[in-house]
Amino acid sequence: MFQLSQQDIHLGATASSKQEAIKQVAAALTQAGCVAAAYVDGMLQRELQTSTYLGNGIAIPHGTTDTRDLVLNTGVQVFQFPQGISWGDDQIAYVVIGIAASSDEHLTLLRQLTHVLSDDSVADQMAKTDSAEELRSLLMGEKKTAEFRFDTSLIALDVASDSLITLQALNAGRLQQIGAVDTTFVSDAVSRKPLNLGQGIWLSDSTSGNLYSAATVSRPVNAFEQDGEKVALLLTVSVADDQPLAVLNYLSDLLLAHKAERLLKGDAASVLALLTSEVVEESQSLSAEYVVRNEHGLHARPGTILVNVIKQFSSEITVTNLDGSGKPANGRSLMKVVALGVKKGDRLRFTAAGDDAELALKSIGEAIFQGLGEGAA
Repeated sequence: MFQLSQQDIHLGATASSKQEAIKQVAAALTQAGCVAAAYVDGMLQRELQTSTYLGNGIAIPHGTTDTRDLVLNTGVQVFQFPQGISWGDDQIAYVVIGIAASSDEHLTLLRQLTHVLSDDSVADQMAKTDSAEELRSLLMGEKKTAEFRFDTSLIALDVASDSLITLQALNAGRLQQIGAVDTTFVSDAVSRKPLNLGQGIWLSDSTSGNLYSAATVSRPVNAFEQDGEKVALLLTVSVADDQPLAVLNYLSDLLLAHKAERLLKGDAASVLALLTSEVVEESQSLSAEYVVRNEHGLHARPGTILVNVIKQFSSEITVTNLDGSGKPANGRSLMKVVALGVKKGDRLRFTAAGDDAELALKSIGEAIFQGLGEGAA
C-alpha cells in the first residue's frame, strides 16, 4: 500500500489559475526527487489534452505518456487550496494531488486515494483542515471505518459438495483467512445450523469472533436437499458494524420478489452486483465485455475518454472490472472508473439499460479497441 508522509503535504496554498497550481505541484515533485524539471511541461500538456479533475474538489495533474522517462521515482505531492482553484467547466479543486509514475504502478495509488476521496464528507474535511497530519490521515483512509470486505474473491461457485456443513466450513474458513473473524467465529458458525431463508438460500453468522465486517458466498455445483430442505447457496457474514445490513437488505428484496434464481444462475460478478447494488432485470439490460488494450491501463486520460463516451448516451451504464474486485461502478463517474484500478489485459463488463443501450455498448467497444485516445496497443 502506498504511504504518504507529512512532508508531501502543503497546506494553505494559493494560486491564481490551475496552470500556476500545476507549476507549484511540479516544482514540489522536482524538489522531492520524483521528476526532472522538464516534467512540468508534460503536466501542462496533459491538462490541455483532457482535464485531470476527478470530482469532489479533487484534481490529479500528471504528465503525458511521452514524459514518463522524466520520472525518477514514483511519488505524489499534495497541495491544499482552501480558496479553491477553477479547473474549468465550473469545477473547483480544493485538493490537488500531483502524481509522478513511470508505469501502471500509480493505478494502485489512484485506487487507494479515489476510494477515500469518493466520500463527500472526507473531501470537505480535506479542503478545510489546517493540520497536515489530519489531511495525511484522511488521504490514507485511517479515519474511516474499516472497509466492508466483499468481492469476487470471496464468492465460490460450482463447489463440489452436497453437504451444508461443508459449505459452512468453507465460508467460515474463508473469512478467517482474510482476518475478518477468529477461531471462535469459525467454531460457532460451523457447529450451528444456518438459517433457511427460502428458495434455496441460507444465511450463516455468529455473535462471537467478529473482527471486521465481511461477507462470503458458496454455491454448490448442483442444489441438494438436507433434512428435506433445499440448499442452493450459503451466504456467511461477519458483523462488526452495520455495513453488512445493506447486503442483507438486497438479499431480502430478491427473496420477497421471488427472484433468488438470479443468484443461482449468475457468475461471481453478477452475484456480487445483486447483493451490493440495484440491478435491473436481465431482460431490460444488455451487457458486453471488452479487454483494455492501453499499455498503462485506465489512468486519468483514457478513463476520462471512456466516461465521456458513456455520457453521450441516456442509458444507465455500469462498469465492472472482472479481473479486479468485481464490484460494479457508475460509468458516468470518472472517480469510480479510475478507482477500479484497471490494468492492461483486464476484462471490463459494461451493463446498459435504456433506449440506446445497444448503441452505447457498441460505441464503448469501438473506443476501447481504438485505445481510448492513446492508440491501439
